[in-house]
Amino acid sequence: MLKIYNSLTRIKQEFIPIEPGKVRMYVCGMTVYDLCHLGHARVMVVFDMVSRWLRASGFDVTYVRNITDIDDKIIQRAAENHETIEALTTRYIAAMNEDATALGVLPPDFEPRATQHVSNMIRMIERLIAYGYAYLGENGDVYYEVRRFKAYGKLSGKSLEALRAGERVEVDPYKRDPLDFVLWKAAKPGEPSWDSPWGPGRPGWHIECSAMSEFHLGEHFDIHGGGQDLQFPHHENEIAQSEGAHQCPFVNYWMHNGFVRVDDEKMSKSLGNFFTIREVLKKFDPEVLRFFILRAHYRSPLNYSDQHLEDAKQALTRLYMALRGLDVVTHPIDWNVPAAARFKSAMDDDFNTPEAIAVLFDLANEVNRTRSVESARLLKSLAGLLGLLGRESEAYLHAKGMMGESLDIPRMIALRAEAKKAKNFAEADRIRQELANHGVILEDTPQGTVWRYS
Repeated sequence: MLKIYNSLTRIKQEFIPIEPGKVRMYVCGMTVYDLCHLGHARVMVVFDMVSRWLRASGFDVTYVRNITDIDDKIIQRAAENHETIEALTTRYIAAMNEDATALGVLPPDFEPRATQHVSNMIRMIERLIAYGYAYLGENGDVYYEVRRFKAYGKLSGKSLEALRAGERVEVDPYKRDPLDFVLWKAAKPGEPSWDSPWGPGRPGWHIECSAMSEFHLGEHFDIHGGGQDLQFPHHENEIAQSEGAHQCPFVNYWMHNGFVRVDDEKMSKSLGNFFTIREVLKKFDPEVLRFFILRAHYRSPLNYSDQHLEDAKQALTRLYMALRGLDVVTHPIDWNVPAAARFKSAMDDDFNTPEAIAVLFDLANEVNRTRSVESARLLKSLAGLLGLLGRESEAYLHAKGMMGESLDIPRMIALRAEAKKAKNFAEADRIRQELANHGVILEDTPQGTVWRYS
């Protein structure tokens, strides 16, 4: 039975969907004013993995990941570039999709854009005003009145008293309380705007996800995901908005992936350790980056460094080397096979990909020892559920310079045997080393020389 660590309850819980056999999942996507960075890569890969495993587990999944295509940063960047907001966002949406495809991320079922759902946001704000959770400020902005929502802080574990004591917020004389947040911003000269009951303006950031998730998944759905940095205030505010507007629970299971660090420091532009996906892919294969992300548990911090990527490259190559020379394709999985059962147990334990990948290496070792086609098929099929080992082994190894065009292992073993018989031990050692350079390990036994991939 699948168990998920629920950020709301702070424990692992058995996953029971609202509607048997179906899963509705929403993930906060990108704000498209720049190229995607490593943090975005982790969100995309992690929840791609989650949706793949839910589907492999037999669920009918509706996966929604939104695009924020209007906000302060977008407006500012377009002005700096002397281009329209539409031109800016269209370019970066295309770049985002290219990055996602390179990383093996399958498209979500729906990818709504904020600008397509402004009318839904207006209707939600109207409901919040009607229920007494929101008010119109004298400046024309509409605010959410945080103190009216008694459960505020239940996701982050922050009390209103602690927030008021420690929160550093810009003084806004139009708010009733410094913790109140904006739902609708009155129009400013030169900014895009939409008509509303409160005059021309545009939505605040938090209301976007509440409205888009309701439109595609309903008022109450199963899983909401995103980066840990969104837990407060964004996801906390989503709960306040959605439960205030609908008077019912919003989400049953909240999932948050951990931060990305660079050489054990927080990734930030100010520290000069900020990397876009494209910068990383200039040095490393996209599947290596995907493997690196999945080798860590999704809730753990992910520490990026070139050395860690090199380690991931070598590890992924070991898996591909195990399949070399074997004609294998993905195959229906018999979950009663011990290795498959271990893999399933790991994934059902809050998507424990490190343990699942350990199963892949155990299978690779078995394939290296036995050259079993059945074990190789299982290795490729299980890895495919994580979006790994999708290429032909020889094609991957050729691309990485790991496979000589004319390497004939049986012939080279025979030549080495002849060299040893002639007491030409230097030539025998040279052949052994050449094979080792291609990941082939020789073992001399009483029955003769056997080989395996390292």
